[in-house]
Amino acid sequence: MSEPIYKLAERREWAGARASGAYEGSAVDRADGYIHMSTAAQLAETARRHYAGRDGLVLASIDPGALGAALRWEPSRGGDLFPHLYGPLPMAAVLAERMLAVRDDGTMIFEDGATGWP
Repeated sequence: MSEPIYKLAERREWAGARASGAYEGSAVDRADGYIHMSTAAQLAETARRHYAGRDGLVLASIDPGALGAALRWEPSRGGDLFPHLYGPLPMAAVLAERMLAVRDDGTMIFEDGATGWP
């Protein structure tokens, strides 16, 4: 397995995905036509830019090898290659989950009080 990739999601949407067996993406993901994900190096900036000041979130660690050809690495912020999933995210590809909030400054705070990931 290569290095995990990560998805931040609303906890209520994630609960529905758990029940159905697949995550279909957020409203932004569906509008863009793919599920936005991040590498470990990209995660903090993604949290800061898109989730600052929010709680009720889940951070999922995902096995990219389990996603097959639906996973594409495409240039985005600053020309970095980001993992984009063209199709639903099967829950079988999820390696771990942590509940968290993101402070206004973008710092991720996990329910166990830890900061940062992993």
